[in-house]
Amino acid sequence: MAAALLEFGYLFAVLAVVGAVALRLGLSVIPLYVVGGVVAGPYVAGRFGLPYVPNGEVVTILAELGIVLLLFFLGLEFSLDRLRASGAKIGRAGVIDLAVNLPIGVAIGLVLGWSPVEALLLGGIVYISSSAIVTKTLIDLGWIADPESEPILGTLVFEDLAIAVYLAVVTSLVLGGDGGVAAIGRSLAIAFGFLGLLFVAVQYGTALFARVLDVENQEAFVLRALAVVVPISGAALALGVSEAVAAFFVGMGFSTSGHRERLEHLLVSVRDVFAAVFFFWIGLGTDPTLLAAAAVPLAIAVVVSTPSKVVSGYLGGRAYDLSAHRSLRVGVGMVPRGEFSLVIAALAAAGTTPVMREIIPAFAVGYVFVMSALGTVLMQRSDLVERLVFRGGAADGEASTESA
Repeated sequence: MAAALLEFGYLFAVLAVVGAVALRLGLSVIPLYVVGGVVAGPYVAGRFGLPYVPNGEVVTILAELGIVLLLFFLGLEFSLDRLRASGAKIGRAGVIDLAVNLPIGVAIGLVLGWSPVEALLLGGIVYISSSAIVTKTLIDLGWIADPESEPILGTLVFEDLAIAVYLAVVTSLVLGGDGGVAAIGRSLAIAFGFLGLLFVAVQYGTALFARVLDVENQEAFVLRALAVVVPISGAALALGVSEAVAAFFVGMGFSTSGHRERLEHLLVSVRDVFAAVFFFWIGLGTDPTLLAAAAVPLAIAVVVSTPSKVVSGYLGGRAYDLSAHRSLRVGVGMVPRGEFSLVIAALAAAGTTPVMREIIPAFAVGYVFVMSALGTVLMQRSDLVERLVFRGGAADGEASTESA
């Protein structure tokens, strides 16, 4: 028990130090949280005989809570009425994002001589943006209140729903196709049945959501909120459904309960603590020595998929009738990759080929590390990206007007 407490003390000490460094340098904390996890984890500090934080079950659970709370807050900002009103735009932006980015990852795998299933796994890793990282950065930068947040959040919702279908299909393929089409059909039926129930609860349960939180005591208020979102997210994960999507729906349910502002005020610190653990956890799972085996696909993917995400995000912003200036910010905001890419990598590790067991997991951790850092820096320095893309003319005038 004492050893475990010391490990967690070390974890939070590292987070505090790297967070202070980020604030001092004026950088986003997310990449430095990841770096802190790498340095303080078993693959760096552990190899040199230094005290390290093991990548154990408890840290993983805390990281899962970070994902759940980040997406819960996203749902609080995205009511069901808003989702329905933007349904067509979400569909257009999401299809563009899928059509541009999934084939790029598949093509990279096929060019490297991988099998179709291996290439499909790579396609999923490259396709899916990080809901957790993007949401956290939107909040930190204040973009959450800007017009470009709507296509970003809408596309993330589409991706999270699409990945539920994708995971049902590739799980059957990677694990040998046991059950074939019938197994895939059952997985999809369970996933969409569960999400359908959540949708109905959000649609008709406003009074229930309000009654659950109808308590003056702050401690009881926070505990009741967590007692709803965490078990529902856990049930989703147990059924093979994204816990992030489930938390998002619960957040939407609470968004119209009359308690949204109080939830945001009382839970924001809880969210930020567990979110920090999540980003640290990404670093814990990164073994720098394995990245050499995946260096070629990693370099190709970073060079190709960064501009592809910017382009697809830009087109998605235009589908929302945003200006060129704000649409470019949408594209920049979609660059980070994270938790779902690691989920796909874990699935690949259960496969039968060396590429699945070794190359794809190594690629995924390196890719997430690079793209999470690059994506957050690009979002933080979006003004520089805009100046490079829009050189003079109407676009600069438009940017100045909108910024004002």
